[in-house]
This record gives sequence, structure tokens and C-alpha cells, in this order.
Amino acid sequence: MRKADLVNQISDKTGIPKVDVLVTLETMFKEVKDTLSKGENIYIRGFGSFITKKRAAKIGRNIKKNIAVHIPEHFIPSFKPAKEFVAEVKKLQFIKDNQPNPDEEM
Repeated sequence: MRKADLVNQISDKTGIPKVDVLVTLETMFKEVKDTLSKGENIYIRGFGSFITKKRAAKIGRNIKKNIAVHIPEHFIPSFKPAKEFVAEVKKLQFIKDNQPNPDEEM
């Protein structure tokens, strides 16, 4: 699903104009980026957490030049889903796995 599909689906379900839904989503994405870039985390109960993870400094290799390269300590954005979120996805996977495959011969 793309962002445009998400906007259309939210608009259809809520009756809110697509332009307003798009502005709301864009604002949410911007706030998530801004908050994480300040080093703060975002916790959304029942959905998950947007957090920053610290990557330690390490020595990497430039394989083209065959030299060692120092990679400094840095932070990366990460998403940790809530337990309810994970349970819903697992339930969906269980349903998919237990459906008969129409291509298989009986």
C-alpha cells in the first residue's frame, strides 16, 4: 500500500476530504522525524514506539580500495510494534497459512 492508497482508504472510511487527510498524514510524518531527530521517542499505545537506537563506533572496510574505515557512533530510527499489533499480524499469518491453496491438487 502506498501513501496515496492510505489517504484514499482513510478518506473513504471517515468521510474526511482527501486533502485534509493528506495534510494530517504529512504533518504526522514530519513531527515523527522532528521528534526523533531531537533524540526523543514517541510512544503510541496499542500501535508501537518510534525510537532511536545507538550504533556503536566500529571499523568497517572499503572493499574496493581494501582499506579500513572508521565508522563513528551514530543513531538510527527504529520502530518497535506493540504487543497487540504483533498479535494481529501473527493472527493474520496463521489464517493465511491454514487456507487451502487452490493450485494444489487434491
